[in-house]
Amino acid sequence: MENQNNSQSFRYTYSPKQQEELKRIRAKYLPPEEDKMEQIRRLDARVYNKACICALIVGILGALIFGTGLCCCLVWQKYVLGVIVGVVGAMVCTPAYPLFLHITKKERARVAPEILRLTDELLK
Repeated sequence: MENQNNSQSFRYTYSPKQQEELKRIRAKYLPPEEDKMEQIRRLDARVYNKACICALIVGILGALIFGTGLCCCLVWQKYVLGVIVGVVGAMVCTPAYPLFLHITKKERARVAPEILRLTDELLK
């Protein structure tokens, strides 16, 4: 009886090429596994991205205010108002880079323990 059961079973093995394709398709549906190096890159990029976005917002806002002051002077012939608005715009632009440095320093301090832990694991 045992021989009859084995003879009725069906087995098929895929070629190596097909097995690779099956593995690739299967990998699309598995939850993504992020390696430690990718985590370090992502954390490092997050530090600079956050600081850069904040500095850009302040810089662009200051440049727009400065441009409005320039328009007051050149187009509308309101020189006193234009100079005042232009100076305010320049003052708003000025702290963009120090703001970038401050946020970068603060975010590095916040992320440092995690990055150090991951680098220690990779270096061992």
